[in-house]
Amino acid sequence: MTPIEFKISNRSIGPASPTYIIAEIGVNHDGRVERGLELIAAAAEAGVDAVKFQWFEADRLVGDPTAVAAYQRRAQVKDQRAMLRSLEIDAQGMERLIGATHGVGLDAVVTVFSVELVSLAKSLPWDAWKTASPDLVHRPLLAALAEDGRPMLVSTGAADLDEVQRTNRWFPEAPIAFLHCVSAYPTPEAEASLGAIRCLAEATGRPVGYSDHTTLETTGGLAVAAGAQILEKHLTWNRDAEGPDHAVSLDPSGLARFVDFAKRSHTALGNGDKTVSGIELDVRSVARQSVRAARELQPGDILAASDLAVKRPADGLEPWRIEEIVGRTLRTGLATDAPIREEDLA
Repeated sequence: MTPIEFKISNRSIGPASPTYIIAEIGVNHDGRVERGLELIAAAAEAGVDAVKFQWFEADRLVGDPTAVAAYQRRAQVKDQRAMLRSLEIDAQGMERLIGATHGVGLDAVVTVFSVELVSLAKSLPWDAWKTASPDLVHRPLLAALAEDGRPMLVSTGAADLDEVQRTNRWFPEAPIAFLHCVSAYPTPEAEASLGAIRCLAEATGRPVGYSDHTTLETTGGLAVAAGAQILEKHLTWNRDAEGPDHAVSLDPSGLARFVDFAKRSHTALGNGDKTVSGIELDVRSVARQSVRAARELQPGDILAASDLAVKRPADGLEPWRIEEIVGRTLRTGLATDAPIREEDLA
């Protein structure tokens, strides 16, 4: 399947490009724009490419407020609607956050949770849309965002491959990247299933990234090695703060280390080609062996196997050619251990 070109702002995203890293601020602003501004500054300092927020209205999003996930119960959440209501930021606040994000040179990304909010969200200069894992099956929401034409990051947590492929078929022309994700907060390292990244890329033909819900600083780099072209990691001001996501997020210094390791991982991958590196040439020339004279040889000698030895360095014919050398006539005399080169042979 031919890969579909994918860009956010002017950044091409693909195997040859640096990993695109998103700091997921989400609701870790605690419903306060000023806290969001502080986190944007921290994200920029950590070296990410973008920050992401979540836009919802609790009354639109939650039907049964008593439906609370286990990780939310651990954070003492009993009423999901009330919890989310305390974390809402309105359009005016979102506009301030976008301005601050662009002001520090980062892209602004948002997860929109309700179709009714899409029209308002479209009026603001977001650089890309993100959809949460549970909304992989929410075709009306996905369609409303896809119609806009801005790039979409679609998370795939708690979904199987058939569901991802179905969503992919819905929007063949839309600029979409899929994010592998495990919808568990936190995700144990042993459950990260990073091999799914390549599976998604091969099945969809799209760029694939990783939305990381572990509490570790190393899984991003491992995901890059597994083929992730985009990373998303939660950022908080305090991992001990009250709220649903703080405990599974990294603080600013942790995010900086996460970003550093991910970038080093991308650099270490290289361009994907198996070639001889310039830094290998010295060892190659010294440590490889070549065909040499096993004894003193005279011009006109017809070479037998017993006349030949294979020793370091690699300044003679390569050992794989030894069978074609046997039976050939020497043009020049050679001392013991002298390399045998093509010009020495008639």
